[in-house]
Amino acid sequence: MSAKKPAAKAPVVMIHGAFAGPWMWDGFAEKFRAAGYAVHAPCLRHHDTPSDDLGRTSLNDYADDLEAFIETLEAEPILVGHAMGGLLAQKLAARRAIRALILLAPSAPWGVPPSTLFEISSAQAMLLNVGFWNSSLEAEDHIVGRHGLDRLAPATRDAVLARLGPESGRAIFEVMHWGLDMSRAGEVDADKIACPLLLAAGSEDRIHPPGTVERIAALYGERGVFEKFPGMSHWLPGEPGWEKVVARALNWLDEI
Repeated sequence: MSAKKPAAKAPVVMIHGAFAGPWMWDGFAEKFRAAGYAVHAPCLRHHDTPSDDLGRTSLNDYADDLEAFIETLEAEPILVGHAMGGLLAQKLAARRAIRALILLAPSAPWGVPPSTLFEISSAQAMLLNVGFWNSSLEAEDHIVGRHGLDRLAPATRDAVLARLGPESGRAIFEVMHWGLDMSRAGEVDADKIACPLLLAAGSEDRIHPPGTVERIAALYGERGVFEKFPGMSHWLPGEPGWEKVVARALNWLDEI
């Protein structure tokens, strides 16, 4: 008798965060492919070429594009998302069947309150830039570099900053100021997400701190597994120690 072929692994879709692009997943994608997964890393709308429409692009626009891409796959995928990409992954899982979610320092859905004064003050400070919600925003070194890439060596940090591009002011508004967003673009119906979730946070992350990520995990009850990585910050897919994060993600997939 011929040996029975092992079941094919679910495809993996990696969703990048704000200001970034598919390139941020290079290391993660290599490890996942070595483990036998087919990996896709789509680019969010207007992140590959400049567009005057970027500033008015909503989280819902990003989610619509990603859902259309997922529909081309032959099987229900595993979604891996970082920061804003983690929120988009949750929105997609509430819309359709997904095998599993791996959320790295995810942005919180509508209604999940911040857990630190830094999150609150950062959001309030943005409101001083009147009209940012209809504009393209640039990744600023004093915010992204100091708090998002703070565990990278200076030369590596500068190289990553050079690759970051503009982001939709509307999408950032919908993430950071959900209490003012009457459209509730960041809302996620947690009860519609049936798949297991792994939520990871760095202990030193100030942008999406572990307390807030743990509150997100609580939305999903026993389906949500929260992991805190000591000494790590926001750039979990690429800062020192990222190999531990991807190893935990792959082991967790084997467990489930």
